[in-house]
Amino acid sequence: MKIDTPKIPLNLTVANFSDIFLEEDPTLEKCIINDSEFTNEAVHRVRLYNTVIKNCNFTNTDFSNIDIMDTRFENCDLSNVNLKHSSIHRVEFINSKLLGSNFTESRVGNVKFENSILNLAIFGDSKFEKVIFKDVSLQNTDFFNCKLKKVDFESCNLNEANFEQTSLKEIDISSSTFESLTVSVKDLVGCKVSRYQAIQFASLLGLIIKD
Repeated sequence: MKIDTPKIPLNLTVANFSDIFLEEDPTLEKCIINDSEFTNEAVHRVRLYNTVIKNCNFTNTDFSNIDIMDTRFENCDLSNVNLKHSSIHRVEFINSKLLGSNFTESRVGNVKFENSILNLAIFGDSKFEKVIFKDVSLQNTDFFNCKLKKVDFESCNLNEANFEQTSLKEIDISSSTFESLTVSVKDLVGCKVSRYQAIQFASLLGLIIKD
Protein backbone atom coordinates (compact mmCIF):
# COMPACT_ATOMS: atom_id res chain seq x y z
CA MET A 1 0.00 0.00 0.00
CA LYS A 2 1.26 3.45 -0.90
CA ILE A 3 0.67 6.33 1.48
CA ASP A 4 1.35 10.04 1.20
CA THR A 5 4.73 10.88 2.72
CA PRO A 6 5.46 14.00 4.80
CA LYS A 7 5.96 17.19 2.81
CA ILE A 8 9.10 18.59 4.38
CA PRO A 9 11.06 21.50 2.85
CA LEU A 10 14.80 21.17 2.26
CA ASN A 11 15.76 24.32 4.16
CA LEU A 12 14.72 23.97 7.80
CA THR A 13 15.35 26.34 10.69
CA VAL A 14 17.08 24.86 13.75
CA ALA A 15 14.80 25.04 16.79
CA ASN A 16 14.34 23.69 20.30
CA PHE A 17 11.07 22.28 21.55
CA SER A 18 11.09 24.55 24.59
CA ASP A 19 10.65 27.48 22.15
CA ILE A 20 6.89 26.85 22.13
CA PHE A 21 6.67 28.20 25.68
CA LEU A 22 7.56 31.62 24.30
CA GLU A 23 4.39 31.84 22.23
CA GLU A 24 0.70 32.06 23.06
CA ASP A 25 0.03 29.84 20.05
CA PRO A 26 2.35 26.81 20.54
CA THR A 27 3.37 26.16 16.93
CA LEU A 28 6.56 24.85 15.36
CA GLU A 29 6.87 24.65 11.59
CA LYS A 30 9.53 24.31 8.89
CA CYS A 31 12.19 23.49 11.45
CA ILE A 32 14.49 20.71 12.60
CA ILE A 33 14.77 19.78 16.26
CA ASN A 34 17.70 17.60 17.33
CA ASP A 35 18.75 16.21 20.73
CA SER A 36 16.03 18.05 22.65
CA GLU A 37 14.66 16.91 26.01
CA PHE A 38 11.08 17.86 26.86
CA THR A 39 9.86 15.48 29.56
CA ASN A 40 7.15 15.62 32.24
CA GLU A 41 5.64 18.75 30.68
CA ALA A 42 2.10 19.71 29.67
CA VAL A 43 1.38 21.79 26.57
CA HIS A 44 -2.05 21.56 25.00
CA ARG A 45 -3.06 22.12 21.36
CA VAL A 46 0.51 22.12 20.05
CA ARG A 47 0.86 22.32 16.27
CA LEU A 48 3.78 20.73 14.43
CA TYR A 49 4.02 21.28 10.68
CA ASN A 50 6.71 20.48 8.07
CA THR A 51 9.21 19.49 10.75
CA VAL A 52 11.91 16.89 11.43
CA ILE A 53 12.39 15.80 15.05
CA LYS A 54 15.45 13.64 15.77
CA ASN A 55 16.97 12.06 18.89
CA CYS A 56 14.49 13.76 21.23
CA ASN A 57 13.00 12.63 24.54
CA PHE A 58 9.37 13.49 25.34
CA THR A 59 8.56 10.87 28.01
CA ASN A 60 5.56 11.51 30.29
CA THR A 61 4.59 14.72 28.50
CA ASP A 62 0.98 15.78 27.92
CA PHE A 63 0.41 16.74 24.27
CA SER A 64 -3.35 16.20 24.24
CA ASN A 65 -5.19 17.75 21.28
CA ILE A 66 -1.94 18.03 19.34
CA ASP A 67 -2.07 18.63 15.57
CA ILE A 68 0.85 17.04 13.68
CA MET A 69 1.18 17.26 9.90
CA ASP A 70 4.06 16.63 7.47
CA THR A 71 6.46 15.68 10.26
CA ARG A 72 9.05 12.94 10.78
CA PHE A 73 10.15 11.58 14.18
CA GLU A 74 13.48 9.71 14.12
CA ASN A 75 15.05 7.93 17.11
CA CYS A 76 12.70 9.62 19.57
CA ASP A 77 11.30 8.48 22.91
CA LEU A 78 7.59 9.24 23.32
CA SER A 79 6.93 6.71 26.05
CA ASN A 80 3.85 7.40 28.19
CA VAL A 81 3.09 10.53 26.18
CA ASN A 82 -0.52 11.73 26.20
CA LEU A 83 -1.67 12.23 22.59
CA LYS A 84 -5.40 11.96 23.23
CA HIS A 85 -7.70 13.69 20.74
CA SER A 86 -4.79 14.23 18.35
CA SER A 87 -4.82 14.79 14.60
CA ILE A 88 -1.87 13.07 12.91
CA HIS A 89 -1.51 13.27 9.10
CA ARG A 90 1.40 12.56 6.78
CA VAL A 91 3.67 11.67 9.70
CA GLU A 92 6.43 9.08 10.13
CA PHE A 93 7.69 7.54 13.38
CA ILE A 94 11.01 5.83 12.59
CA ASN A 95 13.13 3.88 15.10
CA SER A 96 11.15 5.40 17.93
CA LYS A 97 9.79 4.27 21.28
CA LEU A 98 6.11 4.90 22.08
CA LEU A 99 5.72 2.51 24.99
CA GLY A 100 2.39 3.13 26.72
CA SER A 101 1.56 6.22 24.66
CA ASN A 102 -2.11 7.25 24.65
CA PHE A 103 -3.69 8.03 21.26
CA THR A 104 -7.31 7.65 22.42
CA GLU A 105 -9.97 9.26 20.18
CA SER A 106 -7.45 10.39 17.57
CA ARG A 107 -7.47 10.65 13.78
CA VAL A 108 -4.50 9.03 12.09
CA GLY A 109 -4.05 9.21 8.32
CA ASN A 110 -1.15 8.56 5.92
CA VAL A 111 1.08 7.61 8.85
CA LYS A 112 3.94 5.12 9.03
CA PHE A 113 5.31 3.51 12.19
CA GLU A 114 8.55 1.69 11.33
CA ASN A 115 11.10 -0.21 13.46
CA SER A 116 9.42 1.14 16.57
CA ILE A 117 8.06 -0.05 19.92
CA LEU A 118 4.39 0.59 20.71
CA ASN A 119 3.87 -2.01 23.41
CA LEU A 120 0.98 -1.09 25.74
CA ALA A 121 0.01 1.87 23.54
CA ILE A 122 -3.67 2.86 23.60
CA PHE A 123 -5.50 3.69 20.36
CA GLY A 124 -9.06 3.17 21.62
CA ASP A 125 -11.90 4.89 19.71
CA SER A 126 -9.50 6.19 17.03
CA LYS A 127 -9.88 6.33 13.25
CA PHE A 128 -7.10 5.05 10.98
CA GLU A 129 -6.91 5.50 7.23
CA LYS A 130 -3.86 4.57 5.15
CA VAL A 131 -1.58 3.62 8.04
CA ILE A 132 1.40 1.26 7.91
CA PHE A 133 2.90 -0.54 10.90
CA LYS A 134 6.18 -2.06 9.67
CA ASP A 135 8.52 -4.10 11.90
CA VAL A 136 6.75 -2.74 14.96
CA SER A 137 6.23 -4.34 18.37
CA LEU A 138 2.57 -3.99 19.35
CA GLN A 139 2.42 -6.31 22.36
CA ASN A 140 -0.60 -5.63 24.57
CA THR A 141 -1.51 -2.63 22.41
CA ASP A 142 -5.17 -1.58 22.65
CA PHE A 143 -7.16 -1.02 19.42
CA PHE A 144 -10.55 -1.14 21.17
CA ASN A 145 -13.44 0.16 19.06
CA CYS A 146 -11.21 1.56 16.31
CA LYS A 147 -12.10 2.19 12.66
CA LEU A 148 -9.43 0.67 10.41
CA LYS A 149 -9.40 1.53 6.71
CA LYS A 150 -6.42 0.55 4.56
CA VAL A 151 -4.19 -0.39 7.48
CA ASP A 152 -1.23 -2.75 7.03
CA PHE A 153 0.58 -4.71 9.74
CA GLU A 154 3.87 -5.78 8.12
CA SER A 155 6.09 -8.14 10.14
CA CYS A 156 4.75 -6.90 13.47
CA ASN A 157 4.52 -8.51 16.90
CA LEU A 158 0.80 -8.45 17.73
CA ASN A 159 0.92 -10.72 20.74
CA GLU A 160 -1.94 -10.05 23.17
CA ALA A 161 -3.10 -6.99 21.23
CA ASN A 162 -6.74 -6.06 21.81
CA PHE A 163 -9.03 -5.64 18.77
CA GLU A 164 -12.30 -5.95 20.67
CA GLN A 165 -15.16 -4.22 18.79
CA THR A 166 -12.79 -3.45 15.90
CA SER A 167 -13.47 -4.96 12.49
CA LEU A 168 -10.43 -6.53 10.81
CA LYS A 169 -12.19 -6.88 7.46
CA GLU A 170 -9.65 -6.49 4.61
CA ILE A 171 -6.83 -6.02 7.15
CA ASP A 172 -3.75 -8.13 6.36
CA ILE A 173 -1.95 -9.52 9.41
CA SER A 174 -0.51 -12.57 7.62
CA SER A 175 3.14 -11.52 7.97
CA SER A 176 2.83 -10.69 11.67
CA THR A 177 3.15 -12.95 14.71
CA PHE A 178 1.18 -13.54 17.89
CA GLU A 179 0.45 -16.24 20.44
CA SER A 180 -2.94 -14.80 21.34
CA LEU A 181 -5.20 -11.90 20.36
CA THR A 182 -8.34 -10.43 21.85
CA VAL A 183 -10.83 -10.28 18.98
CA SER A 184 -14.38 -11.48 18.41
CA VAL A 185 -15.31 -13.98 15.71
CA LYS A 186 -17.54 -11.51 13.88
CA ASP A 187 -14.73 -8.95 13.70
CA LEU A 188 -12.39 -11.53 12.11
CA VAL A 189 -14.62 -11.91 9.05
CA GLY A 190 -12.62 -10.85 5.98
CA CYS A 191 -9.29 -10.61 7.83
CA LYS A 192 -6.30 -11.78 5.76
CA VAL A 193 -4.29 -14.37 7.68
CA SER A 194 -1.65 -17.02 6.99
CA ARG A 195 -2.44 -20.73 7.12
CA TYR A 196 -0.61 -21.03 10.44
CA GLN A 197 -2.59 -18.11 11.88
CA ALA A 198 -5.83 -19.74 10.74
CA ILE A 199 -4.88 -22.77 12.84
CA GLN A 200 -4.06 -20.47 15.77
CA PHE A 201 -7.46 -18.81 15.57
CA ALA A 202 -9.17 -22.18 15.36
CA SER A 203 -7.34 -23.24 18.51
CA LEU A 204 -8.28 -20.00 20.29
CA LEU A 205 -11.91 -20.70 19.40
CA GLY A 206 -11.65 -24.07 21.08
CA LEU A 207 -11.77 -26.11 17.88
CA ILE A 208 -10.01 -29.46 17.81
CA ILE A 209 -8.09 -29.87 14.57
CA LYS A 210 -7.60 -33.48 13.41
CA ASP A 211 -5.09 -34.69 10.86
